[in-house]
Amino acid sequence: MIHNDIELNGTLNRIERFRKQVLHLRKVETNPKVYELSAGGFVSEIARMNFEVNEYISLHPNRFREETDLIAA
Repeated sequence: MIHNDIELNGTLNRIERFRKQVLHLRKVETNPKVYELSAGGFVSEIARMNFEVNEYISLHPNRFREETDLIAA
């Protein structure tokens, strides 16, 4: 779970690195089955991280602070 904008930026950077890795695999891997096996983990992780980003940015910053305060209490 992303808790602040610093973690958001770190996650967005990680997504970009993983996307670049998948794009590189698409260029260099000639065997479709090997590509799917190699890229599958990256693609799954990208999807998971995108879900976390969407969850974080869907909350107004004040709402996020309220929910964080409730959890801490």
